[in-house]
Amino acid sequence: MRVSTRIVLIRQQASLMLDQTLSAATQAKTVADYHRERIAEAEAVNRQIGGRTPDREDYVNGSRSQNFEAIQPGNSIISRFELVTDLFAWIRDQLRDHSPVLTGAYRESHTFYADGVEADPANPPEADEYAFLSGLPYSRKIEGIPGVRKPQSKQAHDGVYQAVATLAARRFGNSASIFFAFRSPLLSYVAGGANRAERAALRNQPARRSVMALERQTRVPAVIIRT
Repeated sequence: MRVSTRIVLIRQQASLMLDQTLSAATQAKTVADYHRERIAEAEAVNRQIGGRTPDREDYVNGSRSQNFEAIQPGNSIISRFELVTDLFAWIRDQLRDHSPVLTGAYRESHTFYADGVEADPANPPEADEYAFLSGLPYSRKIEGIPGVRKPQSKQAHDGVYQAVATLAARRFGNSASIFFAFRSPLLSYVAGGANRAERAALRNQPARRSVMALERQTRVPAVIIRT
């Protein structure tokens, strides 16, 4: 799976900046040149972040094409950049590097989830939300609770997950929303799989209330990625 971002140029909007006395062909070329400039800027940013130029697919008037001059009024040019899973690999490696080591169990416990289901970060499925977390019970002690309790590890004075989330957001923030939060490795679907109205309804069901209480009790630090 590849994570993608895109830049869009709508001919109808862009043409407002053009000299309307120009021919249709000249206007289309002006729009095409402008789009190529935006592509060059996006590629430069991605090279700076990922060290390479990502693959790209271009669409003109709804069809795959690189003939930007063929843009028609009211249609769009879309360039979709494919950002491979370097992001997930980088976060995984940073979590390992920042982990305090006593037996090595915590360093090896970082697990990747896609919409609450354990997955392979090297080949992740399509999902709305990805997360790294450790299911070990003492992961909360290592992390602490921001503003409430300091990390209880002499090797990780600033925690692990919060520090890595901050670093990842700085490095990849132009292509994904990355932040620190708490998630349950057992019952993440209770908190993350329902919208606010559905969760409110669940709270009124006795059996569900106990499940949601268990979800809160089993929450652990996590790095959340939304593309």
